[in-house]
Amino acid sequence: QKYFSLALLLCALAASANAFCYQKEVKLGMTHCVDDADGTIHEVGSSWRNSKCMDCTCSECCLRYGTPRDFPEDCVSVFDPVACKYIVHKKDDKTKLCDVYTYISIGK
Repeated sequence: QKYFSLALLLCALAASANAFCYQKEVKLGMTHCVDDADGTIHEVGSSWRNSKCMDCTCSECCLRYGTPRDFPEDCVSVFDPVACKYIVHKKDDKTKLCDVYTYISIGK
């Protein structure tokens, strides 16, 4: 049981560590940048989460959640756009969460 819990933790960490990222050009003297998804303006040095659930700075944006791919058949994966994460629960009972064995990171 202890090793199984450790394995799940390592899988979750691997999913977040391998998140999809893309680099953005920061030109010398820039004081602000524009978010690619929302068109919002941000100061250089700041960070934000945009409407595509990407954590951004003026120099990069990264998708910080993994998509569940391996979980029990009696469960369903539902994306929560407010929390920017997937919730995997029993198909017949949303209050019972399910174990996820594999997460993958997807671009855009």
